[in-house]
Amino acid sequence: MLLWLTNYLMQFNTGFAVFQYLTVRGTLGVLTALLLSLLVGPWMIQRLNHRQIGQVVRDDGPQSHLSKAGTPTMGGALILLSILLSSLLWSDLNNLYVWVVMGVTFCFGGIGWVDDYRKVFERNPKGLPARWKYFWQSVFGAIAVCVLYYHAQAPQETQLFIPFFKNVALNLGPLYLLLGYLMVVGFSNAVNLTDGLDGLAILPTVVVGAALGVIAYLAGHLEFSAYLNIPYIAGAGELVVFCGALAGAGLGFLWFNTYPAQVFMGDVGALALGAALGVVAVIVRHEIVLLIMGGVFVMETLSVILQVASFKLTGKRLFRMAPLHHHFELKGWPEPRVIVRFWIITVILVLVGLMTLKLR
Repeated sequence: MLLWLTNYLMQFNTGFAVFQYLTVRGTLGVLTALLLSLLVGPWMIQRLNHRQIGQVVRDDGPQSHLSKAGTPTMGGALILLSILLSSLLWSDLNNLYVWVVMGVTFCFGGIGWVDDYRKVFERNPKGLPARWKYFWQSVFGAIAVCVLYYHAQAPQETQLFIPFFKNVALNLGPLYLLLGYLMVVGFSNAVNLTDGLDGLAILPTVVVGAALGVIAYLAGHLEFSAYLNIPYIAGAGELVVFCGALAGAGLGFLWFNTYPAQVFMGDVGALALGAALGVVAVIVRHEIVLLIMGGVFVMETLSVILQVASFKLTGKRLFRMAPLHHHFELKGWPEPRVIVRFWIITVILVLVGLMTLKLR
């Protein structure tokens, strides 16, 4: 919105041209979302407490988590609100990618809101039945990927690029739809599985989201993409603003979510943010790099899959408890140690993922 206003004001003062720069609007996106989160956060936590919208803790989880029962949840709504307002203020709203990413984020957030509502107000720890959750995730994910596929203007927009190798790209054709679907729905659930400790999921989401913003800026720049030998995706650079807003909103939320948490994100935040990371990676054609940078999310998901498969096939469990962070808790690691070490792993993996931009 403000981009339209500054375009108009440029005829009176050329200084407003500074808002044409993606780096400026991306930075403003971070700061706006961060400020909104910090300002609205205390009020939202107070309202959640007043309405007794507290976390329902599963009785089959670690015993140390029982003390968290009643902590305000559905705080992910704060993140989504900050992202929405910041993106609308600083993005070019004529850009298709902006609307696809925001649409995916808020549709998946809606699924999470229903899930949280059932857990909190109906006192049902299982929330929305898994079959319905996956059904609606599949519907919204498939719609988004179909829109991207049928609006593709160049071959590289539907190819799979292999990091660490120069000029290695696979023509996916219709398989693009399957890959895109798996990335969006898969990462949505991966972040949701990771969101089990105070601040565990949000900081990796912020760091990975910021890195995707850097990649989006480079992929949307003709000269930078050619220099780095990465696919040029016209218009993808505008996602810098969205990724910046995601990072800012996430940092603001972490202010209240850090151990011991004053508020939990809930599925309304986790499902939405995971889907957002997935769809941005699909747009900028860096799906494999996202799997590297989001390695913590991947490990958490694989631990659940392996645990279930092992128990069904052999009757034995590979881990003391899944997802993986619970395994380390039951080994005696204090919660802050698990959280910080997973953060450190994420930072290392994000640096490896960014390094692939040059090593081609």
